[in-house]
Formats: sequence, C-alpha cells, structure tokens
Amino acid sequence: MRRLTALDAGTYYHHRTLYGLRFRDAFDRILYVRDLPRADLSDTDVLFVTCRTDPSVLVPNRAVFDAFLARGGTVVAMGSTGAHAWLPSVRWTDTATNFWWWKEGGSLDLHAVAPDHPFFGHVPLQDAIWHHHGFYDVPEGATSLIDVGDYGSVLYVDAVSSPGTMIVTALDPCYHHGSYFMPATTRFLDGFLPWLKAGQLVAEPAPA
Repeated sequence: MRRLTALDAGTYYHHRTLYGLRFRDAFDRILYVRDLPRADLSDTDVLFVTCRTDPSVLVPNRAVFDAFLARGGTVVAMGSTGAHAWLPSVRWTDTATNFWWWKEGGSLDLHAVAPDHPFFGHVPLQDAIWHHHGFYDVPEGATSLIDVGDYGSVLYVDAVSSPGTMIVTALDPCYHHGSYFMPATTRFLDGFLPWLKAGQLVAEPAPA
C-alpha cells in the first residue's frame, strides 16, 4: 500500500475533501501547502496536489517536486493547479469551458484512449465526465487515459519524463465534491484514491 500525502491549500472544498468522513482515511498525511518547503517527504510515496491549489504557492516549490520525482515518487497534479509551471514536460492549452454539454445533443467528446489500463478498473469513464478547462499535450512515451476529441488529454500518466511518475489531469473533483455538487466527482474520487494507494499506476507494456 502506497503512503499518500495530500496538500491542503486551506479552502472550504479542500477541507471537505481531505477531512470529511468519506475520504479522510485515504490520506496518510495532510500537509498544509505552505509547509511544503520544510516538509520531510521521505515516508511519502504519492504526493497529491489538490484541485485549484494556487500555482503561485506551487511554483516556488518546483525543486521539491523535482527531488521527489528524482527518488522515484509519484506526483498527482489535479485540475487547475498550473502543473505546466512546476512539473517537467507538461504542456497545457486553456480552452473555453462547456458548461452545457449535458443538454440534449451536447457532448464533451471525452473518450478512453487506453480502455484496458488498470485505472478503468477503478474509475469507469462515466465517472470522469464533467466539464474541464483545457487539455494537455502528452509527452512522447507517456500514456493518455482520457482524451478530449483529437485535441489532447485530460488525464495522462507519465513514467518517462523523470525517474518518478506524474499523473496529470485537467479534472477538478476535489473542488466539486468539496462544494457539494456534481455527484460524478465524488464517484471519481471513490475510485481514484484507492487506485493511487494500491492500484497499478503504469500499465505493463504490450508483448512484442
């Protein structure tokens, strides 16, 4: 079982997600984000950067993230955290947000790119569908799990750009679960957090 440390940026939605009864036991440690520069992460396997954490408090810690990845750790960059500014090889494109995809004839055009990946044994695609705020270009050798149309990825796993693993997503379930709306986001976390702690993060390569 991996040890999971979550960063708490101090908002109401972080508080409900991290300390509420539904998910509190998923986190081995909750660390206030401004304490990150002085934190000992030697007992942490997965560092979970919660949705909508202000990038201005993450960018000064780029060396912390680099060092954590260098020793083989896993960094999870959730939506609206500006991961392109503090993680290596991350390329982001902002887009307009489609808040009305659920109306008749609407669609977000999200689809599973690697449907056999172990992730989908924990999180079915329908639990990852709500609005998003942009997309990522996937680094060569990394694995996109969910794409938006032919534009790019809203969730990918990168085990090639550093000695560690980066899980990068445009989805922001902590915000919506913590704001008491959008049930799919709660279901997403129901599967996503156990996957981070005990699931297979990187798929086995296909046989030659």
